[in-house]
Amino acid sequence: MLALALTGAISAAAAAAAGYQSMSPTGQWYGKTFTGLKRGSRQLALTYDDGPNDPHTLRLLEVLATHDVKATFFLIGRYVQQHPEIARAIAQAGHVVGNHTFTHPWLVFQSEAVIRQELTQCRSALQDAIGKHSNLFRPPFGARRPAVMRVARELGLEPIMWNVTGYDWNAPPADIIERKVSNQIRGGDVILLHDGGHKHIGADRSQTLIATDHLIARFKPEGYKFVTIPQMADDEED
Repeated sequence: MLALALTGAISAAAAAAAGYQSMSPTGQWYGKTFTGLKRGSRQLALTYDDGPNDPHTLRLLEVLATHDVKATFFLIGRYVQQHPEIARAIAQAGHVVGNHTFTHPWLVFQSEAVIRQELTQCRSALQDAIGKHSNLFRPPFGARRPAVMRVARELGLEPIMWNVTGYDWNAPPADIIERKVSNQIRGGDVILLHDGGHKHIGADRSQTLIATDHLIARFKPEGYKFVTIPQMADDEED
């Protein structure tokens, strides 16, 4: 009985650990993902998920332009098809565009065929809208398993996660978003924010825009440089 109990406890612990790793932004069990630089770097990377979103993505571009900051946007393919002009505006402003799947599903529950379809359809939508774009990929909800990573690598995509989040998907007040991000900043961070919502276009991201403005205004004078994911990754390789 004791042996069975121990076996059950070990199995439960292993399952819990596996589940945690499938969702943990910085977990590396299922394959290497980029989550930022070593602590102490003076670089910060702003990343935005779930766009393009009318009208808040365009307003966010105005905020970033005011501060002369470039960011990385992970776009949902079906929204790109609905608003290719917003996707083009992102690229034309010099920001980096990445793949966030076509419909934003939980990839851990999908077959390899569906995973491949989600990634290729999003890539095609991006190609049609803006032409050449990055090979960066962010799994919806950060959820992944070995099959997700394998298919992404086979398609030449580089998985990008994060190590700082503003918890802004439920649109809390800007000061809460700003405080949550600021409390996590250690340098070399990839910051997760949202310019859209995965359920529909039109999600209110006005508070994220205000928080973005305040975060840049706060950390730039402290000597931090806001960079894109490719810029940050290049420094990791140097």
